[in-house]
Amino acid sequence: MTTYVLLAVPFLAAALAVLLVARRRTGGPGWREVGIGLAVLLALTVVFDNVIVGVGIVGYDASRILGVRMPVAPVEDLAYTLAAGLLLPALWRLTDRRFARGARSPGRGVPGAAERGVR
Repeated sequence: MTTYVLLAVPFLAAALAVLLVARRRTGGPGWREVGIGLAVLLALTVVFDNVIVGVGIVGYDASRILGVRMPVAPVEDLAYTLAAGLLLPALWRLTDRRFARGARSPGRGVPGAAERGVR
């Protein structure tokens, strides 16, 4: 039987892999930045997931969850927030040309950068 945890594992693994590639290629995002972003996202997810599960907008098959709730929504509901919190900063670093290998440091060559004190 497929559970919500088993469904989430490939997404979490892919997000972590992309994050590690981004860190290797660009030197970032840093663990501190990812951690802060995750803390904010997870806090908001806990609040709003409990609301939407509590009022019945979203429901879960009890036979497919671990049984751990926070307090109404199942803990598995955090998996996709965790994946997004790992994946999005990594994709930002990988797609931002300022962080590409061999690129000039951020701010150089940007119109108006010198006036704003960016070196």
